[in-house]
Amino acid sequence: MGTRMQWDIFCKVIDNHGDLGVCWRLACQLAAAGERARLWVDDPTALHWMAPAGCDGVQVIDWSDAEAVRRAVADPVPDVLVEAFGCDPEPALIARFAQAPSPAQAWINLEYLSAEPYVEKLHRLPSPVFKGPGAGLTKRFFYPGFTPATGGLLREPALPARQAAFDRKAWLAGRGIDWNGEMLVSLFCYEPPALAQLLDHLAQAGSTAAPVRLLVTAGRATAAVQTAVHDKKWPQPNQGGREPLSISYLPWLRQDDFDHLLWACDLNFVRGEDSVVRALWAGQAFVWQIYPQADQAHQAKLHAFLDMLQAPPSLRQFHEVWNGLQTELPAPELPLWTGCARAARQRLQQQPDLATQLLDFVMQKQAPAP
Repeated sequence: MGTRMQWDIFCKVIDNHGDLGVCWRLACQLAAAGERARLWVDDPTALHWMAPAGCDGVQVIDWSDAEAVRRAVADPVPDVLVEAFGCDPEPALIARFAQAPSPAQAWINLEYLSAEPYVEKLHRLPSPVFKGPGAGLTKRFFYPGFTPATGGLLREPALPARQAAFDRKAWLAGRGIDWNGEMLVSLFCYEPPALAQLLDHLAQAGSTAAPVRLLVTAGRATAAVQTAVHDKKWPQPNQGGREPLSISYLPWLRQDDFDHLLWACDLNFVRGEDSVVRALWAGQAFVWQIYPQADQAHQAKLHAFLDMLQAPPSLRQFHEVWNGLQTELPAPELPLWTGCARAARQRLQQQPDLATQLLDFVMQKQAPAP
């Protein structure tokens, strides 16, 4: 096209930072492709630790700051609105968008990630707007996914090169962790009911083979582990010793350092949407704690994901227990699980990434009719 487009991406932080993580990665990848991106977020405070250096070409607007909103609405009308996860963009901006309609404009409803069959059916479908300041406009559904008939996954072009150059021991030393060959396990979770069982499994594994070091992320995972350790009346492990299981509590990590954590570990426990994609790209054995829903809709989503992953029986059972669907954790089978993860990564790397597909979709819409 030859001209840079202005993208306005809207995100609401609910009770975790996964939505913001996805939107920040998308904004940065669009900027890296030469686009202009504004990220509208109702609580940008997590970016202070998630992305402290910011990103060239990305402007962050505090959705709760009325003056910042007023100034932004006075700017030229954006070419693309991205409504992430049904968050209802700023009404004043929608009104401005609607007042200057253009065939080149695009309103994208970026949906949650799922491996369920409906994703292929709904991807790219139109959704006319009948009321509110955007009445008369049409949104388009855009679904991330795991098949060529979906929007793909976020994946920056330099990711494989970054991972190939990664030095595990040096990165751990930079976090104050003296690694002596222990099996490394990362934990990013909510409050899984099987957490105490996991700690028992890791301690048992560490007593019969190489010691295990559990690297626990800040926030809810740290609180959950500390509660489990207290309830079991375990002594706080000595980080410098050779106990079967030692525990290191990590500070809040930047997005790139979260990637490094996943690359460093032999087994990763992740939660939500952003981190499960990063676990896939890491190519290490992983277990996903899906965000629980009151209507139990997450169960079908989890099973569809495991089908996509072609998970072996032990990995499937472990996921079900970790997500509260069964009660007894099986023993991890790391070589088998790692092979499964790497085979899935190889398959998924053959598909265009989400940012590239989104750019292509918008440019196709803007192309003049023959």
